[in-house]
Amino acid sequence: MKITNIQKVTELRTSLKAIFLFSFLTLAPSYFSQGEGLFKAKCATCHAVFKNGTGPKLYEARKRWDDAGEGELIYEWVRNNAALRASGKSSRANEIFQEYKGSVMSVFADLTDDQITSIFDWVDAQDPNAQAAGGPNIAAVSGVEMEEEKGLPWIWIVMGVMFSIIIMAVGGVRRQLKIATKESDEDSEGLTYVEEFKTWAWKYRLYVGLTTLVLVLSLVVGFFQTLYSINLMESYQPSQPIAFPHDVHAGVNGIDCKYCHNSVTKSKSAGLPTVNVCMNCHKKIDGEGKEYQGEINKIYAAAGWDPSRGPSGEYTNETKPIVWNKVHNLPDHVYFNHSQHVVVGGLDCKQCHGDMAKLKELAKVQPHQELNKIQENIDSKIEFDRATMTMGWCIQCHEQSSINITDGKSGYYAEIHNRLKENDYNLLNQYNEDGRVSVKELGGWECSKCHY
Repeated sequence: MKITNIQKVTELRTSLKAIFLFSFLTLAPSYFSQGEGLFKAKCATCHAVFKNGTGPKLYEARKRWDDAGEGELIYEWVRNNAALRASGKSSRANEIFQEYKGSVMSVFADLTDDQITSIFDWVDAQDPNAQAAGGPNIAAVSGVEMEEEKGLPWIWIVMGVMFSIIIMAVGGVRRQLKIATKESDEDSEGLTYVEEFKTWAWKYRLYVGLTTLVLVLSLVVGFFQTLYSINLMESYQPSQPIAFPHDVHAGVNGIDCKYCHNSVTKSKSAGLPTVNVCMNCHKKIDGEGKEYQGEINKIYAAAGWDPSRGPSGEYTNETKPIVWNKVHNLPDHVYFNHSQHVVVGGLDCKQCHGDMAKLKELAKVQPHQELNKIQENIDSKIEFDRATMTMGWCIQCHEQSSINITDGKSGYYAEIHNRLKENDYNLLNQYNEDGRVSVKELGGWECSKCHY
């Protein structure tokens, strides 16, 4: 039976429609996947889906704001809760603030309207009955482990399936066209797809072999690249028991980092401020009537301070320790000394931690792209292309950082300089060829410097 050109086009059109339909059905969930990822990264610490926690449940939150006549303000509420309350535009925001006893919400100024919409769309798409029936507890509040995101993006699997379907569809159309135009030889007639593929592969075995080799090498390279990404800490931002605004303390009030992290110049660790350090200021600054009063009350609870007792308050001796979550974590076999870098190396805190005076959200591991914008790094001609908190990041800094060994500020480097002059002047001249002495050239790349 001869197939007409119209039938050929119709069959091809039907195949393409099926492919496009499959593409839509598989790619559409990516929008909800974005909302789920943002919810877990930004919201799940304080908010649950179906249950009130540190903050209100997010299920049908848009409906509640719409019912209050302030539906369009929910985006401002998410991005900067304190600013919305201060503007006086929203009574709903103030009601929530009072209901949750002055608990301060983190600032998410980087979220777009589309991203916020995707969060609420995903939340509202959840089934309340699934939880009631014993399904996954997506309404869990902070402290309950949530499902980790998969290391391999599922979109690649979907794309692989799509391309396979496209290849099969095009191959089917090609086979029918060959039969219709009688271009196939007698040996290929009646063969199955597998048999026809074997015949074709053997005929073009050189090209098939080269293609297979490239694919295998690509898979091996991709596998090792995945291994190299394990334990990268960039943008890691754990939740904290108190929403500490660095931009207010270090920025607006100009408090030096060393006032709170006072062991940074004399110890391996920069240290966390004790509650007594906080109380130096907050005995007088109680935040009464302000959006941050709830956070200051947590400090009072930790110190055992009751501002209502006596004319100016007094201690109750009933303390409650603050359990901070560590942001910068190094493996046990890695040694890092803050005092050596700050005192001897003369580094500014922001060169590794970012400009905390401008950080409105909780502390996090700053991406290396942000550190490249720090003026002190620019002036020192330090530019990173390795992820923060990795060995490559440290090595790059030691290679690019220059040392002034004649300014008399560090006897450590002066001693190394003197030993080079006495024992190996040729090596010293070699180091000075580029007009500078780097940390690397003074032992900064020796394994024992950083590893036990």
